[in-house]
Amino acid sequence: MALDPKLLEILACPKCKGDIALTKDGDGLVCSACKLKYPIKDDIPIMLIDEALPLK
Repeated sequence: MALDPKLLEILACPKCKGDIALTKDGDGLVCSACKLKYPIKDDIPIMLIDEALPLK
């Protein structure tokens, strides 16, 4: 099950409140401004700053 596109429209980066985008493989949400990736586990986005992974 994929994330609902309507959910993606309303989600924002919890750190900078900017736009986020789904990764190509659908395993996370990326904030290009903060250079952070928020993981998706069991089709649930984990939007906690402490759980975010830095982009390489």
